[in-house]
Amino acid sequence: MRADALVDTGAILALLDRSDRWHRPCVETFSSLHLPLLTSEAVLTELFHLVGDERREVESAWKFVRSSALELAVISHAELPAVHALMSRYWDRPMDFADATLVHLAKRESISTVFTVNRADFEN
Repeated sequence: MRADALVDTGAILALLDRSDRWHRPCVETFSSLHLPLLTSEAVLTELFHLVGDERREVESAWKFVRSSALELAVISHAELPAVHALMSRYWDRPMDFADATLVHLAKRESISTVFTVNRADFEN
């Protein structure tokens, strides 16, 4: 099934954490999106780094990741120069690796919707 939107780390974290200030808007947005949402391994790495070290939080993240809500996109070694070029091009912002992978996937998959709480990272 083809994804219509990409999902960033912050949106996933907000969905999982009821105390997050973005939780309610993210839950509302999530319910309106066509699933699955596409993401990258870099986003999942950030997610598991930021989710915390409490077992309940980690298991909640795993439950979401393994649900039908996400589809993991593979970025091949041959595509890494394009990701590097994005990070170099937006050095003044700066663009981190996870965001660069999502911008790359957006272009590669012709997806214009990014589910994020960091809108400025994906404008332009």
